[in-house]
Amino acid sequence: MDLRISFAFRCACKCNGKQRVGGGGGGGGGGGGIFGRQPSRMSFEVILNAVPFHHHLAKTPIYSECVCVCVCVCVETDRELVRVQDLTPEMADKVIWLRARVHTSRAKGKQCFLVLRQQQFNVQALVAVGDRASKQMVKFAANINKESIVDVEATLRKVEQKIESCTQQEVELHVEKIFVISQAEARLPLQLEDASRPEGEGDEDGRATVNQDTRLDNRVIDLRTTTSQAIFRLQAGVCMLFRETLTKKDFVEIQTPKIISGPKCKYNVYVDSNTHRHLTEFVGLDIEMAFNYHYHEVIDSITDTMVQIFKGLRDRFQTEIQTVSKQYPSEPFKFLEPTLRLEYTEGVAMLRQAGVEMGDEDDLSTPNEKLLGRLVKEKYDTDFYVLDKYPLSVRPFYTMPDPSNPKYSNSYDMFMRGEEILSGAQRVHDPQLLTERAIHHEIDLEKIKAYIDSFRFGAPPHGGGGIGLERVCMLYLGLHNIRQTSMFPRDPKRLTP
Repeated sequence: MDLRISFAFRCACKCNGKQRVGGGGGGGGGGGGIFGRQPSRMSFEVILNAVPFHHHLAKTPIYSECVCVCVCVCVETDRELVRVQDLTPEMADKVIWLRARVHTSRAKGKQCFLVLRQQQFNVQALVAVGDRASKQMVKFAANINKESIVDVEATLRKVEQKIESCTQQEVELHVEKIFVISQAEARLPLQLEDASRPEGEGDEDGRATVNQDTRLDNRVIDLRTTTSQAIFRLQAGVCMLFRETLTKKDFVEIQTPKIISGPKCKYNVYVDSNTHRHLTEFVGLDIEMAFNYHYHEVIDSITDTMVQIFKGLRDRFQTEIQTVSKQYPSEPFKFLEPTLRLEYTEGVAMLRQAGVEMGDEDDLSTPNEKLLGRLVKEKYDTDFYVLDKYPLSVRPFYTMPDPSNPKYSNSYDMFMRGEEILSGAQRVHDPQLLTERAIHHEIDLEKIKAYIDSFRFGAPPHGGGGIGLERVCMLYLGLHNIRQTSMFPRDPKRLTP
């Protein structure tokens, strides 16, 4: 039984849909363009400006100087679409269907080279005049706007020389049919080739590059680069590995309120979010746990979790790591097992030996954090370490004092490549001591009454820490700005897109 299907078309030029559209293969066999002889289980008719074009018309080549876009299509089909990443020499000589974006196109004589991109993978495609493609089809393919989504039927062929510009270097597609599924506008706000150029390359030869503000203003396009695709796949991997590891340790995942009442404080608790490593909105991965005898049990659990994440990224996300490093080269991330743990006094001593003047109870400045990271790397050959026993004076009121030295505390920070990614501590679980610490910090007890009261009914010794997801990804990959690892970053100057 035949079923009639209506297609809604929008014309992308001044013809208003009056020209006949298509772009199929040569001879009697090819369909193409926006419609053609599709491998479906039904016949259909197309309605365009109230003029019926029946399916049999697509058996003869019909072409247009314009490109008309189908915006509503409902066709049942047996077609199986192959993923670009699965195109290997073992599939050579097979006829396949593929859906991808037109990354680049280059016409030369009787042939057109396309690079078709699917997420972080791409492949070269050739449309050439021959038995299965006409001159008009080559012209049609060359006029498809970059970033348009197309379906192609093609034969996969091995190549004699590797195609260095593509991820699938040993094969190419010989196109027989091409359909425009969704057409992009002709003028893009940025060119993906420019946005994908390796760091520093454009400066040397005068080619265009894309600055950070332009990227973020047009984030929807920037997220299509292979580098961005790899960054956020790796970020998803961090979350997955965090959850996997803690689930195996019998932790329970909970969802907590993000808006709570808070006291006024005499200290400046705000940070400058206009830096390379701060955002006004970030994703936190928090770990809290009871311990039995010593808060170092907490440190050991957190550091082992981080080590499992680092191992998982190294072993399961090499494709993403290598993709990012092509545009933003960096040294591979190094870590020790077990994790290096230094006391705060040891870190201060190393800085003093390097010429830094600072007091025993001074907090670490950002430049000193970075310098200490370099010193630790030189001495211990690790990019990840813990700094333990911070001065009590630079920590929040709920931090447990060190019982053996009241100037210090049972608190710690963790660092990657010399920058903090976690701040944590043993929490005060005794309501009387908690009250005393709040008074010392001149905090209005009435404002935190519910918090203090929650410890009056018995609470175990416990501790934890908060990890910044975007910062972990930035530092693991050796990137320079946290906005590269935030999909839609929020800072004092940016609320859109």
